[in-house]
Amino acid sequence: MSSSPFVVKWGILATGNIAEKFTKDLLTNPAIRDTHDVRHELVAAASSSSASRAQDFINNCKGPSTAKAYGSYAELVADANIDIIYIATPHSHHFQNAMLALEAGKNVLCEKSLTVNAKQTKKLYEVAKEKKLFFMEAVWTRCFPLSVKIREMVSSGEIGDVIRVVSDLSFPENAEGGKLNFPNENRMVNKELAGGALLDIGIYALTWVFQIMYTTQPKPREAPTVLAAIQKYAETGADEMTSMILQFPKHNAMGIALTGLRAGYKHGKNYGAAITITGTKGEIQVDGPAYCPTHYRVIMNSDPSKVEEVECPIPKDEEREGWGQGMFWEADEAARCLRDGKLESEWISWEESTLIMETMDEVRRQGGLVYPDLIESAEYDPKSPLNVGRA
Repeated sequence: MSSSPFVVKWGILATGNIAEKFTKDLLTNPAIRDTHDVRHELVAAASSSSASRAQDFINNCKGPSTAKAYGSYAELVADANIDIIYIATPHSHHFQNAMLALEAGKNVLCEKSLTVNAKQTKKLYEVAKEKKLFFMEAVWTRCFPLSVKIREMVSSGEIGDVIRVVSDLSFPENAEGGKLNFPNENRMVNKELAGGALLDIGIYALTWVFQIMYTTQPKPREAPTVLAAIQKYAETGADEMTSMILQFPKHNAMGIALTGLRAGYKHGKNYGAAITITGTKGEIQVDGPAYCPTHYRVIMNSDPSKVEEVECPIPKDEEREGWGQGMFWEADEAARCLRDGKLESEWISWEESTLIMETMDEVRRQGGLVYPDLIESAEYDPKSPLNVGRA
């Protein structure tokens, strides 16, 4: 077996904030996270507005001089030197953008929420399967060593049978006069971009319920029943606060996922337990924020006075401030899947990713939350404004 790392060549679709964080993590020295079997290269980036914007992005990420800058997504996916496309547009655009990449024969790592609805998700996975292409929803939290360890603890029965998970990701964006700290056109509250708490941050609250109560189940797994309530933002009609109860009757267990844009508090060392995983023998408490946790504690019923505190820091690049966010772990997972010839990751399988999307569909149905036809459509159009417009 070769001792050389497996090299994956990336193309970055879109040049916003999340794309910058991911790309900087991609280019962070793998040794800082004790990764030696895979390595990443930035081959190209694309902005739908201009090649110069894409070049500015590459420069800002300290990408190699050989990296190409494209002014359209079509040019990016046509680059024969790219192994995999990372899609970093708003989730309103994901279906069209991911289909563009798949139709060009490219493997895909697509940001969460994967799509706007389950019909779109199913179609993407069908095409990926047909074309034998790797496809993964980029729920980075799932790839954290902390998440992997906690799933192992649950699977091994360390805290007994899990009977309840309570998970919350909410932001304190309340402003004066009943408004939020976002202009109405902002992606967080703009329904044209599938904005709102559910698809943007609620996915993380759901992720913790699913990766504990569903991923760890023996197959065939039990899908939950769903009871939900949505509070809409008067300014735009997007959801500003959503509560979900997921019941697993056969397992006598329940998950509660909460999310909101005016119900949280600031991140920091005093953020507190955002996730509680309660078993018949003990409890695991994971400190927030739910999307990027670095600390958890274990309390066993046999001796509640004994609290095991566990730190799982994210390795930082000491030479580059702000580099090392924890997104490199999902890139490593994608690379290993490509190396091993896998079409999907066991940490966020196509089946489970689809079920989570179906769950959010049901939450939206119960709350009467509908998005514009353009972004709800599951009809692929390479000339769609979502593929060729500014993003």
